[in-house]
Amino acid sequence: MAYLGHTAHAQFVALWLGTVGWILIIVTIGLVEWRVWEVSDLSVITSGLAWVGIWRVCFYSHALILSNNQIMFCQRIGFSESFRPPEIAAAQVLMVVALILGLMGNASAVYGLRNVYFGLNKLKPIRLAFYTGGVLYILTGVSALVPVCWNLHSVVNNQTIIFPAEFLMPPAPVIQSVGPGIILGIFASTLLVCSGMVFLSYRVPVVPKVRPSWPGEGRSGTRVNHQGIDNQAFQTQKNS
Repeated sequence: MAYLGHTAHAQFVALWLGTVGWILIIVTIGLVEWRVWEVSDLSVITSGLAWVGIWRVCFYSHALILSNNQIMFCQRIGFSESFRPPEIAAAQVLMVVALILGLMGNASAVYGLRNVYFGLNKLKPIRLAFYTGGVLYILTGVSALVPVCWNLHSVVNNQTIIFPAEFLMPPAPVIQSVGPGIILGIFASTLLVCSGMVFLSYRVPVVPKVRPSWPGEGRSGTRVNHQGIDNQAFQTQKNS
C-alpha cells in the first residue's frame, strides 16, 4: 500500500484537539462552578456566593465553625436525590456518556492514524476508523453540549432549586450567573465537534495503478517498431 502519512496531517491535529476537548469534558464534570448564586442572607453563606454544580453544592462560611477563618461547606447531589431539577439530572447522565464516547473516539482515531503513518493495513480499515472516530467525537460534543446549554438556559431565566434543609441553601438566589463550568463545557464541545468534522472529511487519495511495460511498448502504451533502419552507405559499398 502507498504511504499515506502526508494525507492525514489535518486528522493528526484533530486528534490533539479532540483529546484536549475530552480532557476538558472531564474537568467540566468535576467543576462545582456551573451556576453561581448570589445570596442576600449572609448569616450562613458569609461569602455571599454559592456554587451549584451537577454533583455538589458549595459555599464559604465561617459561621458554621464559629471562627473568623472561612471553610468551604459542600453537599453532594446524588443520582437518587428527588429535588434535582431536570437539567442537573440530565447533566449527570449525559456528561458521563460523553466521557465514555470521547474515550472510544480517541481510541478509534489513534487506530486510524497508526495505520496511516505505519502502513499496517489496507485502506478500508483506515476509512472505517476515521469515520467511526469522527462520529464518536461529534456524539461526545453533542452529549456534553445539551446539558451545558440546558443549565445555561436555567441561569439566564434565574430558575431556582428547592434544596433540602441540610444543604443550608436559600430558597432562591438574588441573582445567578454563568460559572466557569458552563463556559468550559461549551468550549470543549466545540473542539470535539470540529475534530469530528475533520475526521469525517478525510478522503483517501486515488493511487494510480502501475502496469509493467512490455517490450515494444512506449510510454503511451503504443507498440514501437524496433526493426533496424537500413544503412544506405553500407548498402552502397556492398553493391560496389
